[in-house]
Amino acid sequence: MPTSNPPSAGSVRRITVLSGGVGGARFLQGLLHGLREGLVPGGTAETEVTVVANTADDWWIHGLKVCPDLDTVMYTLGDGIDHERGWGRRDETWSAKTELEAYGVEPTWFGLGDRDIATHLVRTQMLEAGYTLTQVTEALCRRWQPGVRLLPMSDDRVETHIAVADPDSPSGRRVVHFQEYWVRLHAAVPAEAVLVVGQDQATPAPGVLEAIAEADLVVVPPSNPVVSVGTILGVPGVREALRSTAAPVVGLSPIVGGDHVRGMAAQVLASIGVEVSAGAVGAHFGARSAGGVLDGWLVDERDADQVGALEAAGLRARAVPLMMTDLDATAAMAAAAVTLADEVRPG
Repeated sequence: MPTSNPPSAGSVRRITVLSGGVGGARFLQGLLHGLREGLVPGGTAETEVTVVANTADDWWIHGLKVCPDLDTVMYTLGDGIDHERGWGRRDETWSAKTELEAYGVEPTWFGLGDRDIATHLVRTQMLEAGYTLTQVTEALCRRWQPGVRLLPMSDDRVETHIAVADPDSPSGRRVVHFQEYWVRLHAAVPAEAVLVVGQDQATPAPGVLEAIAEADLVVVPPSNPVVSVGTILGVPGVREALRSTAAPVVGLSPIVGGDHVRGMAAQVLASIGVEVSAGAVGAHFGARSAGGVLDGWLVDERDADQVGALEAAGLRARAVPLMMTDLDATAAMAAAAVTLADEVRPG
């Protein structure tokens, strides 16, 4: 049964977003812009936004705990992001990376910028002092003031690994950390399997389940459906919370015109046997009425021919522009999600 009473149509007081890194952060920029400027129906500058961020991309390097998606959301919304790269700090320098390479310290393919290192030092020191990742993230956000409540999906260690072919291995494959697959291999080799280590034993971070239960709207932004949103959904209890919340759950496709806009969604979708299309990703998440997690799914106008099949499967779908070309365009995407939510909201 639903765990909260939804507001009437047109009132959006609390929004919860399940986010990956770059795509989710850019969507959040547009969402906050739309709320401030009155571009999101029923939303205002006072609307509370909670972000549950993927932490399965996290890893330890050079003795430091690095949380790429948490940091990308925090830096982006706190106006510290490198806009050209979409990740890391603006006006970054790389002296520490150069010195580590001079010492021959591996891995040389993953560089920590000098400004970025400060964040990881603070995080690592706090974790070693006994603070949880949730508490550390809250402390880091005091500096950046992202305008949202930023939560890790879990305080527990969860890490994504990718199996790739290796003819020299007895098994014919080897497993690499997600960061090696993405940064060193550039996702240029097929992903044969996605393995999320520690996920089954993880618990949602404090506040995650409540943010879903108490929301007026839950949004799945155009983040990677497997290694960003998929890992959040895989934390025990999260999928069940989405199925039981009274809030509409609306997603936006990261696949436009048969390919991902950015990242590696095509590679990892293939590894789990899901076609690289907006309709197939929506069907992969599934309609809540059929045991899935979504009430509505937005596809790009180029994929309008897939709306009929989605609706036949019980998932309300609409075709709208889904390219985040600027803040207004992204705010329009957020507005379309709210409009679709009002269509599927009970009563």
